[in-house]
Amino acid sequence: MALPLSRISRTRLAVAGAVTAVLAVGAPAAYASLDDGSSPSSSAATTVARGKPFHETRLFFGTERPDGGPAVTDKQFMAFIDKEVTPGFPDGLTIQDGRGQWRDSNGKIERERSYELILLYPTTEERKRDVQIEEIRSDYEKAFAQDSVARLDERTRVDF
Repeated sequence: MALPLSRISRTRLAVAGAVTAVLAVGAPAAYASLDDGSSPSSSAATTVARGKPFHETRLFFGTERPDGGPAVTDKQFMAFIDKEVTPGFPDGLTIQDGRGQWRDSNGKIERERSYELILLYPTTEERKRDVQIEEIRSDYEKAFAQDSVARLDERTRVDF
């Protein structure tokens, strides 16, 4: 003989059943949001790739001189771009003003005004462009007594 369920027990069972139903329905959505994109059902698999394969190089130019000399001015920097960068990258480039910091060779945190130069070029030109970019870095370091010019490279897709 089954014992009658009390009103509280029935309420608990109803709540537990409802929670279980919600968890069961929500589980596939929760697992889907954790998809790493490797499964064929991933939304990335259905996304159309736009543009052509390009390489993006970002160069970060500081303006303070380690020897304590005057900072590189906007006029000096733009003259450098016109002379050293534009001839090799006449199709276009982007320059952004920045504020940066880094630890120098003596362990001191240096804060300075900076420039970020963004260059995009087809992946088929990577070897040729690498030589040009390394010359730009070296020329800037020599011209403005800099310890270094930071470089960041990534492959991307570009559509103009």
